[in-house]
Amino acid sequence: MSTNDLHIDLGDPARGGVFFVTAEDLDALAAAASKHWLHISRIQLQGCRDKTELLKRLAKELPLPADFGHNWDALADCMRDLAWLNAPGYLLLFEHAEDLRDASEDDFDTLLDILDEAAESWLDAKQPYFVFFALPESAFEDNENG
Repeated sequence: MSTNDLHIDLGDPARGGVFFVTAEDLDALAAAASKHWLHISRIQLQGCRDKTELLKRLAKELPLPADFGHNWDALADCMRDLAWLNAPGYLLLFEHAEDLRDASEDDFDTLLDILDEAAESWLDAKQPYFVFFALPESAFEDNENG
């Protein structure tokens, strides 16, 4: 699938937000984001079971500042101010998101809330901010049938 199939212009801040895609979409999204000079972070969630592991991975793979507090409030603050990355916009790609979702739905939902609130903040700042969670095809089939 291409970003045209997804109907998303990654250079348009008004199109930013949190989205769900399949793993096959991630490479096309990264390629499209690079054309807009967005900072691209791929966060691997395979085997991620809880908030502690999630925050460790974000601190390393995003990367977050060295003084990151490893709690939800600190993550929310960081997601609304990514100045240390020095980019015109941001693309976060979460691979194997189903592992965290299935292991800890509360942590997964809290992460979604934080990233969604950050997307609203970046919209106000008129900077592209896109977050994509890769889920298996079956996650979308369940929604279509449910």
